[in-house]
Amino acid sequence: MTTAKMSTLFESRQPSMIRMAQIRFDDRNDGTEAINVAIGNVSLPMYPAMIERMNSLGAPGSPFADGVVKYSATSGTPECIDAFMNIIASSGFETSGLHGHITEGGTQAMELMIAGVCGEPGSGDDPLMLIDAAYTNYKTLCQRLGRDTCSITRRLGDDGHFSMPEIDEIERVILEKKPNAIIVIPFDNPTGQYYEKKTLVELAKLAVKHNLWLISDEAYRELYYTSGADSSAPCTSIWGVTDQDAPGIEGRRVSIETTSKVWNACGLRIGALVTDNEKFHRKAIAEHTVSLCSSVIGQYIFGALAGENHETLRGWYSKQRTYYQEMLFDFSEGMGKALPEVVVSSPQAALYSVIDVKNLVDDDFQALDFVMWCAEEGSVTVDGQATTVLTAPMAGFYSTPPGAPNPGRTQMRVAYVASPEQMARIPELFAGLLKTYLAR
Repeated sequence: MTTAKMSTLFESRQPSMIRMAQIRFDDRNDGTEAINVAIGNVSLPMYPAMIERMNSLGAPGSPFADGVVKYSATSGTPECIDAFMNIIASSGFETSGLHGHITEGGTQAMELMIAGVCGEPGSGDDPLMLIDAAYTNYKTLCQRLGRDTCSITRRLGDDGHFSMPEIDEIERVILEKKPNAIIVIPFDNPTGQYYEKKTLVELAKLAVKHNLWLISDEAYRELYYTSGADSSAPCTSIWGVTDQDAPGIEGRRVSIETTSKVWNACGLRIGALVTDNEKFHRKAIAEHTVSLCSSVIGQYIFGALAGENHETLRGWYSKQRTYYQEMLFDFSEGMGKALPEVVVSSPQAALYSVIDVKNLVDDDFQALDFVMWCAEEGSVTVDGQATTVLTAPMAGFYSTPPGAPNPGRTQMRVAYVASPEQMARIPELFAGLLKTYLAR
């Protein structure tokens, strides 16, 4: 029997690299337990004021007390917009002149941004420039929208540090590929690298020189652990780079915001697209009207932050940093003991590390195959319980020409989303899994 034809996009589509292991593991029925660190699915409680609102959705005074849930304006509720502006301000940045509208998580903000800055579908014009290794959703969303990307690659050294390309190398790619925007993730996913303000200023000057949009994914703002950062100064942000630093940058700045990471609300699916360009803001809302609006219940819960005191918010940031920092450094040390030749990216920011087993494997090794083996059949038995670890293969985080070596071939990303006790188990489990896999 013949079936209706699917699009080329659907026919070729594979699950995201960060979801693939879980999908494969869900088909497994042998009693094996999995520690899933493939995706940044934070498992901590939300900010207290958000929890309070969630727990009282039907209480007197709640906008949902009568059981009615209406659309909001496409731009979002004023309170939720104010909440995003308040948290930007709490990090030490001026918000006057900024325009924000609420999206369905940071992902929809990314999609709207791509639609707004890249060339016409299929034209190959005005691609989006990425600094690889780059968060996979940017490439995937560009593919969905028929937009192009170009990139320049960072390298993970044996010392655990990713190298930032020199500015002249970045400019060479700009001149060759002619992008219309460049993406930065100052608290980087997937590498854990922290962009100091000096780096952002250099990129901002390039953006002005070549008439580009400068897009900053600020999902992990305030999650930084590097001793090089001045704890008394504002953290790195696109909103800390002004015309005083890079004349002409104002009016071309855009940030991707989300409730998912710092606020521990991944499933709330509330994000924001913030810009200092009023026309871009209005056009983004116009494009968003086809989706009507983002979750009004999610907006209400996050809106609790609109009136929160900045000192209290900064205390929350400090608490989150302390929680992750201990795990990050303990994990790096544990991996070094379990597999002395492994390379683990230094924990500077966000909640990820990259594991590179290049010194332990031969030229035929593919991290994707190993990750799928761990999900489908691999396990280590500890105290009578078969256990495996789910990670994200890194090949999909790089854009390499056909036939060129992919740095992600031997790399996997680990997200610090399991409990500290589970994270402490991963080095020995991972080492056991890898040794079993290589001995097959």
